[in-house]
Amino acid sequence: MEHLYWKDVLTVSLVLFSVIDILGSIPIIIDLRKKAGELDAAKATLVAGFIMVVFLYYGDLLLHFLGVDIQSFSIAGSIIIFLIGMEMVLGAHFFKDTGDAKTSAIVPLAFPLIAGAGTMTTLISLRAEYERPVILIGIVINLLLVYVVLKASAWLETRLGVAGTNILRKVFGILLLAIAIKIFKNNIHYFMPA
Repeated sequence: MEHLYWKDVLTVSLVLFSVIDILGSIPIIIDLRKKAGELDAAKATLVAGFIMVVFLYYGDLLLHFLGVDIQSFSIAGSIIIFLIGMEMVLGAHFFKDTGDAKTSAIVPLAFPLIAGAGTMTTLISLRAEYERPVILIGIVINLLLVYVVLKASAWLETRLGVAGTNILRKVFGILLLAIAIKIFKNNIHYFMPA
């Protein structure tokens, strides 16, 4: 395969990795594990994957039904990605966590933690830049990482510590900010007068 193709796969994978932020979610995963007992890593990963793949292939139909074009959604998505990056870098909270501890751990894990609004918006935004097979490979790579992190959450808790988790969040937050600006820049020209 062409070198550029693998560069695209790497870029998409890093974008999704940053948005899903499974490493930054380790404290939430640990808390859910304490409340719900042992987490079903396979089930949570499969449910999140199903949501992402369905949105990847049918998200544009939903947008068409709502009368929104891909470029507008991409710009809106880039703003959300930018805000998520700001959250990661600054430690601020722009989005309210709506997870309910009384429900099954699958619900807050698969949706909205792994395949939430940020991930769905990112998938549509990526569609404006990359081919579906590239994005699908990026999804699969991230689902494998999600599964490994969910399975190893107890081990990761002892190894990373709070400082390690915070460093990872900041680094991926900066990457996310740069990617959001690139997506915005690549789509804003559709709305500029010729």
